[in-house]
Amino acid sequence: MTCDIVLVRHAESVPPAPGQPDDPERPLTAAGVAASELLADELVAMNPTAVVSSPYRRAVETVAPAARRAGLEVATRWELREWDSGLEPTPDYAVHYERSWADPDFARPGAESLRQLTARAIAAVERLAVRHEGGVVLVGSHGTFVSCLVAGFSPGIGWPFSRDMPMPAVHRLRWPSGS
Repeated sequence: MTCDIVLVRHAESVPPAPGQPDDPERPLTAAGVAASELLADELVAMNPTAVVSSPYRRAVETVAPAARRAGLEVATRWELREWDSGLEPTPDYAVHYERSWADPDFARPGAESLRQLTARAIAAVERLAVRHEGGVVLVGSHGTFVSCLVAGFSPGIGWPFSRDMPMPAVHRLRWPSGS
């Protein structure tokens, strides 16, 4: 039996402010809200049986319109959260992200490496696939989470894929459950 996992990277959100942590409460911008409403029809056409999201506001707000239209609730799971990079918001974040993609085992003190994120992402989605066997699960999450999950199965996925992923973005995976 399989489960279709529909990874939804959040729509455009209010940028983090330098000197402050990447706040889980950052909302979508007006453009992000509009994009989420437009995306809802595409997501509902996939006949979701469950909608699960990172607890970060921007991820929940991205999948909420589809959940509403499908008559489903958005459940949140901490393990679907964004990468704990250990970085404060900074305009030159790309240099730091590129370094981490070049060395997936690199982790800042007290933070998560990209290899650890990949393992977390695979385990989280495997649990969802087993729990929702035979269904279609919309998974609201974040660019680095989605990129690491895809990279776990597709060699060659790296920083350019993550850097260039649009907001929102949709990636559909057929997940073999029980394996």
